[in-house]
Parts: sequence; structure tokens; C-alpha cells
Amino acid sequence: MTQPATPAGQDAPSAPAPATLSTPDASSTPATSSTPATSSTPDRKPAAHRPFGFRPDVRNLSLLGVLAALIAVGGVTRPDAFLATSNLQLVLTQASIIGVVTVGMTFVITGGGIDLSVGAIVALASVWATTVATQEYGFAGILFTAVAVGVGCGLVNGVLVAYGGMVPFIATLAMFASARGLALQLTDGKTQIVTVDPVLDLGVKDAYILGVPPLVLVFAAVTLVGWLLFNRTTFGRRTVAVGGNAEAARLAGIDVRRQRLHLYLLSGLCCGIAAFMLIVLAGSGQNTNGNLYELDAIAAAIIGGTLLSGGRGTIVGSVLGVLVFTTITNIFALNNLESAVQQIAKGAIIVAAVLIQRRTLRDG
Repeated sequence: MTQPATPAGQDAPSAPAPATLSTPDASSTPATSSTPATSSTPDRKPAAHRPFGFRPDVRNLSLLGVLAALIAVGGVTRPDAFLATSNLQLVLTQASIIGVVTVGMTFVITGGGIDLSVGAIVALASVWATTVATQEYGFAGILFTAVAVGVGCGLVNGVLVAYGGMVPFIATLAMFASARGLALQLTDGKTQIVTVDPVLDLGVKDAYILGVPPLVLVFAAVTLVGWLLFNRTTFGRRTVAVGGNAEAARLAGIDVRRQRLHLYLLSGLCCGIAAFMLIVLAGSGQNTNGNLYELDAIAAAIIGGTLLSGGRGTIVGSVLGVLVFTTITNIFALNNLESAVQQIAKGAIIVAAVLIQRRTLRDG
């Protein structure tokens, strides 16, 4: 150690350039390692922009651009109707119901599952909560019944998938058929009118807070709780881990079956809340409620950036996807376009979103 120090001191007067390099030569090893560090820094900086934490922001900005373009289209085609305050309130209210369902669907898809029964669960919960026997218990009875039926159906789905070993597609498809049939049997094909005034009062304009419908506030609260649960808790990290690689998650100590059960319970809870919101909006319960909600929720989650095969999801993107779909539906309705055209447009958007996802994964 003394011998290298002596020549370094002798070389300093004869060569001023090496003297600058030898100044930090109190340890010659860092001097050697600092040179490659500077050269490797430019190579590592582009990699810092590659994680998924950056891409969803770009995707969300793109969805905001699409939403702004749709608002412009609606403002140009029907400026008197589309930009009216009452119509914008209606769009947000309609988006709120399917949006709550989409929050639960985002968790399920991110965890590597699928739920085809959300629309049927909403129908069953809304019908069960508006029976004459239930309405005798007032506001609390209707709310509790809607949420309990949703959670109960989610429990059945979760047990079949997590502990019964059934494929999520088959288990939730069976729940879809069963819930629709039970809802039809309960109503006998008739509409059940709500007579509880506190429930109906939530849907009138006098209940709006600063011009915002109460259902929109409920949607905002569910979205906030869902975002915190997904991004700031171990539950969200376990969901991503199970959806990305269930076997690796199991080896890491995660109870995969229990996590999947919780995901379907959460989806059922969201369906129960959405059923109560639908009761408030329609003032009734019908066995046809929630028709095609599963399509809208899955499509909104996918175009929002949730990976269909699991392992990646975003609550904010799913909410923006709901707003995009609801705005498209509203524009089509105001321009008197057929519902078939709406479904074709939604199908095309789903295909485009999946193709973009495949290309992103291949490039990344």
C-alpha cells in the first residue's frame, strides 16, 4: 500500500493531468470505478423510464385526450343537449353505477380472474332489496339487503374458484345464469316499485350537493377507497402478485386461495353497492337490471390499462374507461343512433385495446 502511494506522489509534479486524477486517489479503487460509473449512467437512465409506473400515466393522459375529443364531438353534434347541466349530471350518474362495478372488476382481473356474473348479481340484489318484505325495514333494510346479497354471491364465486378449483369463467357463468333465474322467479317478471321515501329522496335534485348528485359522490368515495386499497396496501400488492404468477406468490408465502376469495368478495360488495345506487336512480327493482354490465365493466377495465391475463391494473384508468364508454353511449343516444351501433362501437374499442396491450407487452 505504501509503494503505490510513493510513485503517485512522485508522478504528481511531472504530470499535472494525472495529478488531478490522483487527488481523489486517497483510494485508487473508487477512482477506477468512477470512470465506468459515468459511462454506465447514460445506459441506465433510459431503463428508469421503462417500469409500469410511468406507462399508466401516459395511457391515462391518452384516455383523457379521448374523453376531451368525445366531449368536443358531443358539443358540436348536439351543443344544446349534450352540454346542458342536466345531461352532464345524467352522464356522471350513469357512469357512477357501472363505475362502482368496474372498480371491483379491476381487482378481480388484476388478480388473474374474471367475473361474468356482475350484471346478474346487480339484478338479483336490486330485486331482493325491493321486495315488500324488505321495504318494511326502510332505508337500512334495503341497503343492507342489497349489499348482503352482493357479498353472498361473491362468496359463492370465490369459494368455487379458490377452493373448488373451478375455472373463473365457468364458475361466474354459472352464477350469471343462476342469479338471473332467481331474480326472475322473485319478481315473476314484474317491476317492484320502491315506496320508501328516504331512498327515493336521494334521486331528486334537492339532494344534490353543490350540483353534484349523491350517487356521483358515492362513486368518488368507492374509487378513492379502491385506489388506496390497490396502491397503498399489501392487499393490492398481493393481488398483483397472484395475478402475475400464482405459483411464485404461493412460494413467497401468500395464501393464493384466500386472496382470490377476497377478490370475489370485493367484487360482490361493489355489485351490492351498485344495486342500491340503481334502486335510487330507477326507483324500482327489475330482473333485467344490470344487463350487459359485465361487458361494460370488463371493457372499461381493459381500455383503462388492466391486463386481461392479470398482474397489472389501474383504478384511475378503469374510471376513465367508464367515462369514455358512458360518454359514447350518451352521444349515440342524443344523435338517435341504434343501440346495435353502440354495441358494435364498444366491441371495436375492446379489440383495439387488446391489440394495443399485446403490442405493448411484446415491445416491453
